[in-house]
Amino acid sequence: MANRTIWLFTGVAAAALASIPVRAEQAAPSAPAAQQSEAIPNNYPAIPRAPEGAPNILLVLTDDIGFGVSSTFGGPVPTPNLDRLASDGLKYNRFHSTAMCSPTRAALLTGRNHHAAGTGALTDFPMGTPAYTGMIPKSAATIAEVLRENGYNTAFVGKHHNVPKGPFASSGPFDYLPNNMGFDDFFGFIGSDTDQWRPRLYRNGVQIVDDKPQPILDQRFGDEMISWIHQQKAAAPDKPFFLYFAPGSGHTPHQAPAEWIARFKGKFAQGWNKVREETLARQKALGLVPRNVKLPAWPEDLPQWDSLPTQEKAYQQRAMEVFAAQVAFRDMQLGRVLDELERMGQRDNTLIVFVDGDNGPDSAATAAGTLSESGEIANKRLAPEQHWQMIDKLGGPEVASNYSNGWAQAMATPFPFYKQIASHLGGTRNGMVISWPEKIKERGLRTQYGHMIDIFPTLLTAAGVEAPDAVDGVKQQPIDGTDLTYTFASPKEPSRHRVQYYEMLGNRAIYADGWLASTVPQKRPWNMGHGPDAAINHAPNYAWELYNLDKDFNQTTNLASQNPAKLEEMKRLFEEQARQFNINPVNDRTDVDRILGETRAYIKPRNQYVYWGKGIMLDLDVAPSLSARSFTITADVTGGNGVIAAVGSSQGGWSFAMEDGRPVIHHSLSVMPADQFHLVSSEAVKPGQSAKVAFDFDYDGGGIAKGGMLSILIDGRKVAERRIERTIVNPSPHAENFDIGLDTGVPVIETTGGNAFAGDLKKLVFDLWPQGRKRTAATQ
Repeated sequence: MANRTIWLFTGVAAAALASIPVRAEQAAPSAPAAQQSEAIPNNYPAIPRAPEGAPNILLVLTDDIGFGVSSTFGGPVPTPNLDRLASDGLKYNRFHSTAMCSPTRAALLTGRNHHAAGTGALTDFPMGTPAYTGMIPKSAATIAEVLRENGYNTAFVGKHHNVPKGPFASSGPFDYLPNNMGFDDFFGFIGSDTDQWRPRLYRNGVQIVDDKPQPILDQRFGDEMISWIHQQKAAAPDKPFFLYFAPGSGHTPHQAPAEWIARFKGKFAQGWNKVREETLARQKALGLVPRNVKLPAWPEDLPQWDSLPTQEKAYQQRAMEVFAAQVAFRDMQLGRVLDELERMGQRDNTLIVFVDGDNGPDSAATAAGTLSESGEIANKRLAPEQHWQMIDKLGGPEVASNYSNGWAQAMATPFPFYKQIASHLGGTRNGMVISWPEKIKERGLRTQYGHMIDIFPTLLTAAGVEAPDAVDGVKQQPIDGTDLTYTFASPKEPSRHRVQYYEMLGNRAIYADGWLASTVPQKRPWNMGHGPDAAINHAPNYAWELYNLDKDFNQTTNLASQNPAKLEEMKRLFEEQARQFNINPVNDRTDVDRILGETRAYIKPRNQYVYWGKGIMLDLDVAPSLSARSFTITADVTGGNGVIAAVGSSQGGWSFAMEDGRPVIHHSLSVMPADQFHLVSSEAVKPGQSAKVAFDFDYDGGGIAKGGMLSILIDGRKVAERRIERTIVNPSPHAENFDIGLDTGVPVIETTGGNAFAGDLKKLVFDLWPQGRKRTAATQ
């Protein structure tokens, strides 16, 4: 048989070749007449098509933004593009979150209450009950899954904090990553936060390693959204898109371009007490709050601005300037997307829902603020004078600051409390804007009661899509939210969302037809994770208050003693909701055992970890923990310089490397220069030479955060030894990798050029001893 070459052509190439004559000897023989007469089947499977006229949908959820931040809602931070969006649509002033990140996102994406969506608390605070696993069940499909099944292209840009603790981000199952939750494309980060200058990013489940400097993260997000819209409309111009944008800006770390920070210099010199008063005045002028609203009393556990020394005022001003710059810069990215939608002729039939915050402002940084929130909570609180030394670094890549809890309370204006406090409106009340020029002709304020769970049914109605009984063969649980489309043309229609419970880490509330019963907070966010009572569950003993929100807009007048019967009625209603949504057991513990509980349920720590090469990037949940223990790290290497292993960053971390052929250990307790520890070998490994390099730590024992003796050995010879007085409790930030053969994200120590190990790393072994004890005692 003669050799034949078979060519496969598609599109233009195939069409162009259709006119080329085929030589007679190459032509295929004619089919028999009977075969030619048979009809060619046309049984192609149908692909989903969106309803006629279905809009594009852009859903935006910002992070840690209180009601009183953005200028759109009277705040001190100019957000001209959100203002522009609001002028083209509707503003909502009685919209609510769950008071914390993961639960709000689960409620938003699924339309189910956060306990019903398996996310009763942060994924970082799991329990082994269905409401607290951090696992969104298949019976609560996301809005992306439903829209994709109905002919939408779907994309997610930004923060995904709905991956459970354990192996689910590193080794799977990967059911909780965005591409398995209805999104065709994902570009963003996983977990609570990431550095804006050197982020830890994923594209469709694959971690990105930036091999050259990149723009600050929010600019990359803006570029990504515009590029994705271009691509989507190029491939399917008649197909609507669903784009979910969840930037992390507003959450720590507060970082922004220097020129944007400079725009706010001196803008907050009046301090948080005065900013709060000015914000309320603007809110009244905008008609966002009733004229008779008064500010709640300033909390006794927060400092008055005038009590601060001059130098401290300067530092706190700068911290707020950085936060404002970050929010304003993020607003510019919204403007870029709006401009492009208008240029492309897509704006009129694009429904934009902008939820301004997944909870209230973050108060976890104490009255002093932080240079690294997780680092200062876990490893070392820095003194005010140490903060002052770094004032010029705020906003840049060297630090990961958060502002004071005084600014947090001001950013919640006019409401009491802040993020995490689900019992009070400062934790749960967030502004919202909805704009859809082709369909929403009304403009102005909407005062109907709303909640994150309402977005799901609202988007389905707008898209002309019915809620499915089953998704991927799984019967769906009821949608808990209320469709808000009734508010589009009806500013005065009564609220249809009549009952809503709240619960977060022990703080509880129940809303019903204008009344709110709420518990009195017993713990403050800045004490989360530590302190003498972190491991004690106080939840059953919380006292309750009662408010009439129809007459008391911002929850300032407690009516519990005047109307005890109503309070008891509301408490019974809460218990009914608790039974319906599996809220119990209510748990306010924030100790390490609770934080690590679910990780231990799915990942059993080992005393030895072995790696067979470099270029490995691991989530901390599946990596060896070097905290509060003796360890030996043994590397079989051949020549080369660079990082052998690293965990954490310059804000708190360990690095084991080769520099100029010499093995070295770097340990960072905090960002302060005095907290940097370095141990360098007296001998070098020659280029091309194979060696067994060991890094050994003999921990003092006696609890956590202790010191010990560090040693370096080459082929069994001790070539360096030095005592370290204190070591980190946890790597910081907690979203950083455990890296083998490189140091991604924010490195433990800065290097010129790349830090990847250039030699051959044949094998790397971590041998670990029990935590909290001295090695000799552990072996007896």
